[in-house]
Amino acid sequence: MSSGVGVNPECIEVFQALKLNKKHKYIIYKLNATNTEIVVDKTSDAQDYDTFTADLPETSPRWAVYDFAFEKEGAGKRHKITFYSWSPDDAKIKEKMLYASSRDALRRALVGIAVEIQGSDFSEVAYETVLEKASKGN
Repeated sequence: MSSGVGVNPECIEVFQALKLNKKHKYIIYKLNATNTEIVVDKTSDAQDYDTFTADLPETSPRWAVYDFAFEKEGAGKRHKITFYSWSPDDAKIKEKMLYASSRDALRRALVGIAVEIQGSDFSEVAYETVLEKASKGN
């Protein structure tokens, strides 16, 4: 089910800057105040993964894109653009449902995602959890 919200063009522009120019390390997206459009909440070039997870709100859903860098044995340093659907257990049910039904609009607009992560608590977005998913395959 789709909520019918739009994706602000800035969301795609900022994503392209992360993907092609490595201008950002991560982007956090949210719904605007009227729940009619997905907008950029925050961008950062902070390299520390804990800084990224600290920017995810404890009681509100968000989406995020993170340029996940890791070492793979025999392949050296790798980068995978990772899409996060963050829906914490403590968020309001109506808000969680709206974010869940709006997710596909943003996800389809962002071409080049390698890994998808869904998290409802911080253990599901922990570095080790994401590393395990990102290092599968190539």
